[in-house]
This record gives sequence, C-alpha cells and structure tokens, in this order.
Amino acid sequence: MADQPTKSNPPKSRPTPLGIYDRPKPDGISGIEIIAIVLSAIWLIGAAIFFLTLPSEPNVPENGSGGLRFLMTMLAIFMPVAMIWVAATAARASRVMREESQRLQAAIDAIRQAYIAQSQGRDLANEPSVARKLDEIAAAARKTETTLATFSTRRDATEPQRAPAPLAAAPVDDQPALALGTTAEDLAPPLPIPDFIRALNFPETAEDEAGFAALRRALKDRSAAQLVQAAQDVLTLLSQDGIYMDDLRPDRARPEVWRQFAAGERGRTVAALGGIRDRSSLALTSGRMKQDPIFRDAAHHFLRKFDKMFSDFEERASDEQISSMSDTRTARAFMLLGRVAGTFD
Repeated sequence: MADQPTKSNPPKSRPTPLGIYDRPKPDGISGIEIIAIVLSAIWLIGAAIFFLTLPSEPNVPENGSGGLRFLMTMLAIFMPVAMIWVAATAARASRVMREESQRLQAAIDAIRQAYIAQSQGRDLANEPSVARKLDEIAAAARKTETTLATFSTRRDATEPQRAPAPLAAAPVDDQPALALGTTAEDLAPPLPIPDFIRALNFPETAEDEAGFAALRRALKDRSAAQLVQAAQDVLTLLSQDGIYMDDLRPDRARPEVWRQFAAGERGRTVAALGGIRDRSSLALTSGRMKQDPIFRDAAHHFLRKFDKMFSDFEERASDEQISSMSDTRTARAFMLLGRVAGTFD
C-alpha cells in the first residue's frame, strides 16, 4: 500500500525547452573567472614572498614617510589584482554580447524563414473565415446559376411563339412605334434603383432572401444582368487570391466626383474614386493582372460594363443613391481594379 503511487502527488514534469527563444541561464564560474583567480593568486603569492623576504632598512627616520610607504605597498599588491578582474569582467561581458547577438540573429533568421514559408505555402483550408466566405460565395453562385438557367429557359420558350407575330400584324399598322424584333426586355419597365443597388452588393448570405430577390429582378434587365455577371466573374477570380470586398475599407468619394466620372472625366480629376488603400490587395491584384490573361480580360470587361452602366445610372440617381451604390461590393471591385488598371492616374 505504501509503495503504490498516489494521485495527490503526481510526478513533476520538466518544462519544455524553448531552444533559441529560451532565457539564457547563468553558467556559474567560467574559464575567464578561473584564469583571473589563478593570476590573482600567483600575483598575491609572489607579492607576499617579495615583501616577506625584503630586508628591513635600519635606522629609518620617523618623519611620516611610513604611511606613504604602506600605501604604496598596498597599491603595488592590489592594483594588478584589480586590473586582472577588470579585464576578466570585460572579457565576460564581450562573450555574453556575442552569444546574445548570435541568438538574436538566429531568431531573425527563423522568423524570416517562417514568413517566407507562410507566404509561399498559404493553405486556405486552414483559415475558417476564408473557408466560410468561399462556401457562401459558392452557394450564392449556385443559386445565381439556377436563376440564370431558369431565365434563359423562359426566354427560349416565349421567343418562338412571338416570332411570327410581326408577319401576321403586317397589314394592320396599329403600333407603328414598335420596331421589328422588339423583345420583352425592351418593353419591360426599367429596374428600380433600390433593387439595382441591392443586386450590385450581391446576397450577404445563403439565407438572404431579399438579396436573392433583388438579384433575380436585376438578371431580368439586360444591361444590369451583364454588369452583374461581369462583377460576379471578377469577384470569384479575386477570391482565389483571398481578396474579398468585405475586407476592404475604401475612402468615400463625394457624389460630385462620381458624377464627373459619369461625364467622362478621367485621371487625377476623379482620383478620389480609387479609395482602396490596402497594399496587399493592390499588390496581389496587380500581379494577377500582369500574369493571368483570363483575369486581365475579365477585369477590363467588367470596367467597361461598369463605365457604361454608371453613365446611365447617374442620370436618374440622387446623391444618396450614388453614395449607396459606391458602398456595394461591385463598386469596391471597380475601385480596386480601376486603380490597378490606371483609370485614376
């Protein structure tokens, strides 16, 4: 019973060593102190032998020179010892400084190698926030593709029935204002501005019913659908490099600057529109633009569609609506790609 180990007294485990990051431990007496002790002992023994074997001078006058002689004797004995220990202290401090310098250099090299390895081998699967955003974008893309497929099917089913209509109505000129080949998109009312702005921001999550409803209405409008599809392409390509519009915090531009852009101004006049300041996103996008021709074509296509869309949007939008549009994911993608492409230079 007495030999059995009890749970109340668990064995103490030694702490895990930290390697180069561990606190340096004093190593007690080193070789420098040993040498200093040996030299001090040799000097003291030699001085003792010298002064003990020195013959005394007879008939030394008592004129106060005895104290000065004693002081000089003490200096001759202990001054070299003090110099030996000063040299030993300096040598020990120099060794400690060299060791600390080596430890610091090793730590810097380790940090540099870890940073390079992390930059070259980023694993998106180990980042829960990135994985969650990718899942949300994938779910939104699947719903958008389903909506597009449904919309395309309905157009194919209705257009063959409408094709013979102009020939049958040719003898009667009841609607002279309608041109040949007028489609349902041309006769449909314009897309409401709030729905258009909501569609440009895309659904927030897979449960955002209002966002998907606005997106479906926008996809039924020809010009809005082209811009939404172009924006979806570039947002998907940017997400492959870990660039998400929700992470960007651009500087807000006044509605007057947006209206100048719609009027055809370019360059420094509208430089405030390129309010993206995130250096890593700009660098990654610029590198992708130079190296990936598919991304470059998609980006320029998106910029052209956004330019054309905003020229029409500005004519019927108020300043508040322009400010709301500038805060959408599509507008942030335009700011990022426009700055990389040199639209605001």
